[in-house]
Amino acid sequence: MAEKRYNNRKKSPEPMDFGVGKMPPQAIELEEAVLGAMLLEKDAFTNVSEILKTECFYKEAHQHIYEAITSLFARQEPADLLTVTEELRRMAKLEEVGGAFYITQLTGRVASAAHIEYHSRIIYQKYLQREMIRISGVIQTKAFDESEDVNDLLEEAENSLFMLSQGSMKRDATQISPVINEAIEMIQVASKRTDGLSGVPSGFTELDRMTSGWQNSDMVVIAARPAMGKTAFVLSMARNMAVKYNQAVAVFSLEMSNVQLVNRLIVAETELAAEKIKTGKLEPYEWEQLDHKIKSLVDAPIFVDDTAGLSVFELRAKCRRLKKQHDLKIIIIDYLQLMNASGMNPGNRQEEVSMISRSLKGLAKELNVPILALSQLNRGVESRTGEGKRPQLSDLRESGAIEQDADMVLFIHRPEYYKITEDENGNSLIGMAEIIIAKHRNGATGDVRLRFRPEVIRFEDVDVDGFGGGYGGESDSMQVFSSKMNETISTGSPAPGSKPDFGFGGNFERDAEF
Repeated sequence: MAEKRYNNRKKSPEPMDFGVGKMPPQAIELEEAVLGAMLLEKDAFTNVSEILKTECFYKEAHQHIYEAITSLFARQEPADLLTVTEELRRMAKLEEVGGAFYITQLTGRVASAAHIEYHSRIIYQKYLQREMIRISGVIQTKAFDESEDVNDLLEEAENSLFMLSQGSMKRDATQISPVINEAIEMIQVASKRTDGLSGVPSGFTELDRMTSGWQNSDMVVIAARPAMGKTAFVLSMARNMAVKYNQAVAVFSLEMSNVQLVNRLIVAETELAAEKIKTGKLEPYEWEQLDHKIKSLVDAPIFVDDTAGLSVFELRAKCRRLKKQHDLKIIIIDYLQLMNASGMNPGNRQEEVSMISRSLKGLAKELNVPILALSQLNRGVESRTGEGKRPQLSDLRESGAIEQDADMVLFIHRPEYYKITEDENGNSLIGMAEIIIAKHRNGATGDVRLRFRPEVIRFEDVDVDGFGGGYGGESDSMQVFSSKMNETISTGSPAPGSKPDFGFGGNFERDAEF
């Protein structure tokens, strides 16, 4: 009977099996030794502060103690048994960590701080292992959820691991000698170039003369009021860079679809009227012209992404892939204010724009490529009188951080838009656009005059006939991809009297806005 009662007892639920007998990676003894060393020697914290963060400690009590030491250091106060105990008491954490007796015990765990840096790196490695286990667990759980989008899940996994790997990359200060040698080598390479360019050329002669091309690791802000031609300007440059110089260009459009952008490139390249491309009502000779001139675009290494509401994390992941797969040379973002700082927890919109701006500058340095970010201007330009309505740095919208973070700030100004048809010398301004270099961290400021042709939505050098002076070159395939799927544009010659299929679904009207 006793046996029957035993068998009928309700069994306690078994815990989920994450690996029998496995403990999270940890090094409690080393944590105690590191904290004890910091309590004994005043310079010990300086040696580990760039390695360890509060969350690197596995034991919660140790996190509180390290946080107290960090607070004392920030106030330039000494950290020892008495001050740390008092700081924990002020934080209402003293009893939680085990009282003053536990803190006293920590100093007995180590004789000196001689090996504190080595011990700290082991603690950090254990932290990285725990984070990888945590990230893997989250991804595993979501992977079993049928409602999760697989592409979003891949993006989240890549972003999480990337942020973890970025946090583990520490760069020490470099003695100037090797940096000087690197700079001299760059000068020697530049001296051998006949065009005088040291960066990615824009394809506009006077602009390249003033900038020496877009420089690696620079963030360039191109700002203007609506309808000034911001998108047309960067697409004209993207075409020049890819077709003439065979430079891989990534265009992230948060405002227009990839088909709309490609339609603009087609109009500019073929010199066919935008309205005709939009409606598809072309004469036979115009179909031939389209078929002939579009081939240079099909072979251009231009990559277009039209992900709406693109976050900084998504942008970083996409650019890293493009850099690795296609040796990306330049990034164009249209436009900055439409991005979001997902995962950064900004307090308000101004802080969000500041975070985005700083992140773009960091990405440019990380990938060592220039980033051209379009930006809107506020309405101060419209109300300005007596200055030709020329934009100024103070007109940058929503955040002064854009001006601060940018290595260059360019404004696009078309006087004709404001009914200004002549300059002070009586020269015609009809069809003219001024590219105002308002900030140039590593060079001169000034104005560059270009011709804007609205009928074909493109910018040109003032003294050059034809788009880019007949630019051409060998290149890779042009690809258009969205957040969900990659598509490759292909082309072929049309049969006599037929409309050719250019790989755009046979419909130039779809989503087209000029």
